Amino acid sequence: MSTATATQRSAPRPRADALRNRERIVAAAREMFVQHGPDVPLDEIARRAGVGNATVYRHFPDRGELVHHVLLFVTDRVSLLAEEAIEAVDADPDSAFEALRGFAHAAVDERIGALCPIVSEALDPEHPELHAARMRVEGAVQGLMDRAAAAGQLRRDIGVADVMIALSQLTRPLPGSSGCLLDFDRFVHRHLQLFLDGLMAPARSQLPGHPATLEELRQKAD
Repeated sequence: MSTATATQRSAPRPRADALRNRERIVAAAREMFVQHGPDVPLDEIARRAGVGNATVYRHFPDRGELVHHVLLFVTDRVSLLAEEAIEAVDADPDSAFEALRGFAHAAVDERIGALCPIVSEALDPEHPELHAARMRVEGAVQGLMDRAAAAGQLRRDIGVADVMIALSQLTRPLPGSSGCLLDFDRFVHRHLQLFLDGLMAPARSQLPGHPATLEELRQKAD
C-alpha cells in the first residue's frame, strides 16, 4: 500500500516538470527574440532555458509554433497588467490616470514592439487563439482608458489604438542599436513618461487628425 501511495504521489511530477520546462522555453524564447531577432537558433533558446534541444522540439515542433506561444504569453501578461490596473481604479477611481501610467510602464517592459516584426512575418493574426488574446488585451486597455476619461484625467481626443501604437513604437529596437552603449530600457521609460504626460487632461493643444481606431490598427497589420 505504501508503494502504491508513493507511486500515486510521484505520478503528477512528470507533468509538472513538463509544464515548467514549457514555461521556461517560452520565457527564454521571448528574451532571445527580443535581443537577437526571429532567426536566433533554437539550440540557443534551449541553452537559455536550461533544457535540451529534444525538449524544445517535443513541446514546439517548429519555430512557428514557438513564436505563436511566445506571443500568447506576452499578450496574456499585458492583459493581466491592464486588468489589475482596472481593479485598482474600481477600488479608487481617483487613481485612474496613475493606474494607466503604471500599466503603460509595466507593459513596455514586455518589449511588445520588438516582437511585432516576428509576428507579422510568421503568424496568422486571425488564428482563433491570437484573435481571442488580442480582443482581451484591447478590451482591457479600453476599459482602463474609459475609466481615466470618466474621471476627467485623460484627454478625450485619444483612442486606445493611439496608446497601443505608442507602446509598440517605443519598444522597437533602434536601427543599428546592436552593441550600442545606450541604456535602451531607461530611455524607453523616459520617453514613455513624456508621452503619458501629453495624455493628461486638460489637453494643452489640439491634436491633428482623429484618434487612431482599432480597425485602422488591424488594417495596418493585414
